[in-house]
Amino acid sequence: MDSPQKCFWMTLSFLGFLTDPGFSSSIIEGPSNFTALVGMDAYFHCTVSEGWQILIWLFEGQPVLSVTYPGKVIITDKSYNQQGYNKSTEFTSELTIYNVQLNNSGRIECSIQTMGGNQYAFLSVQVNGSLSIKDHILMVRENQTIEIVCEAVGWNPAPHIIWMVNNITVDNSDYITNHCQGSNGLYNEESILTLTPPTNSIVICLASIFVLSKPQSATITLVVYPPPIESDINEDDGRIRTIILAVVLSVVGFLLLIIIIFLIVCCCRRKKESSYQKEMRKVSVKQNVTDQNLETIDSGNENYGYSPEEQEHTKQIPRHHSFSPVDSSFFGLEQDLEVGSVSEVPYGGNYDRVLPSRAAAYPINPRKIRNVTLV
Repeated sequence: MDSPQKCFWMTLSFLGFLTDPGFSSSIIEGPSNFTALVGMDAYFHCTVSEGWQILIWLFEGQPVLSVTYPGKVIITDKSYNQQGYNKSTEFTSELTIYNVQLNNSGRIECSIQTMGGNQYAFLSVQVNGSLSIKDHILMVRENQTIEIVCEAVGWNPAPHIIWMVNNITVDNSDYITNHCQGSNGLYNEESILTLTPPTNSIVICLASIFVLSKPQSATITLVVYPPPIESDINEDDGRIRTIILAVVLSVVGFLLLIIIIFLIVCCCRRKKESSYQKEMRKVSVKQNVTDQNLETIDSGNENYGYSPEEQEHTKQIPRHHSFSPVDSSFFGLEQDLEVGSVSEVPYGGNYDRVLPSRAAAYPINPRKIRNVTLV
């Protein structure tokens, strides 16, 4: 509190002491403890007897509001206010605290500044947090033991949690509750219920604090189903095995198909390469044969008895003259070539003498020559 306010309250106390005749008024009824939720208003009453001069309200020893006779109010904190009531020779002051918060929790004191003229009470501010169960509906197999978790978050003080199954309170040995306080001063709790429901059940988690008119609740529905029959289990196992086998066979078949396609492609490539090589070999062989034939033809057509003079005589022979058919007996291995008479021999030369000499030098196979025509 600031020093001017301290001086003011000290002055009021001194005035009250000076006006005390020794048999001054007293507090007939002091304030009572009050519990409120955060955001609510809190109320305190203080009734004094006749003869009072000043009434002071204090929070944790610090004055927040004062009333002087006959009813003038001096307010030092806007969160506080008071209403005065006179009844016969008594005066009652009602203190109101607006929109209480956690920091408003503490001791509220009423003082009339006389010997023994003060009484106090406590304000408790509580917080109604949240309560929840993770699932709303849970499937449970018959004779199966389960755990249900109920969470309470952001409470002050820590709530009291109980469980009910089908409107019957569960023994506290069937569940465990743990709580901790956070940095904001609020409490969090976790309660775990262990249960083996015989039939379909409705389970309720209840959390309560003093200020709540009824507990806050969270509900879960348990649906109990019978265990599967052994035949059903076998059928399910058979179906699972069939599905697994079908999947495995499909994968294996797909891999085999890929391998077969790969082998076919490789074989086709090899066949193409081998056929190409064979064609190239055939072309190469044909080329060699052709070259050899050409060499043979060239060597067979070469006339080693060629003479330029004969070419000139040959050119001068008329085209209408020709040799008579040659008899195969005409050609002998040891006989000279004889040529029949020619109607005309140009230049009157010894043409018939030249041919036999050439033929004798190069014998001719009668099988290869059928008709000889001189052009």
